[in-house]
Amino acid sequence: MRYALLVATLTLSGLTLPGLAYAAGDNGWNPPKPTETTKTCKGKRVWDPEKKRCVRPKQSSLNQDELMGAVRELAYAGRNSDAQAVLATLTDQEDDRALTYWGFTHRKLGHGALAATYYDKAIAQNPDNLLARSYMGQGFVEEGQFGLALTQWKEIRARGGANSWPETSLRQALETGVTTSY
Repeated sequence: MRYALLVATLTLSGLTLPGLAYAAGDNGWNPPKPTETTKTCKGKRVWDPEKKRCVRPKQSSLNQDELMGAVRELAYAGRNSDAQAVLATLTDQEDDRALTYWGFTHRKLGHGALAATYYDKAIAQNPDNLLARSYMGQGFVEEGQFGLALTQWKEIRARGGANSWPETSLRQALETGVTTSY
């Protein structure tokens, strides 16, 4: 009943999902493209283009942004423990992007309370971290806490995120009850 009321509220507000063609465009709407990290490397390893082989993240020549790309790719592939191994090698563990993905991977591994702690830290570091807000909201949807999810959705919109991927993916989760994997 609560879920149906929420869907009706979103729909009456004119907040229906955009067309699938828009979601398939570039600008961060696409899932990460598989690289050698997910196509070739097994376990807690990443592809090092300089060494032309799979290596442990600490032994790689990848910079922090490239390692974050590997984290996102591994998480999307459902290899959340492997993504956490890469996250553990980042030099700045308080970076809001790292905290966001610590939260995401813990949520996907079924550690909801721990995930919420990381999302809270990410948002404390950067209140405009729309992705952390979206992932936190999706966690609330998974837990059936639609009011808390709706609060995050409203916060995303208030912070200029209308029609962004974080806003749209959380809106879709609120409307359908289905969350995203990236």
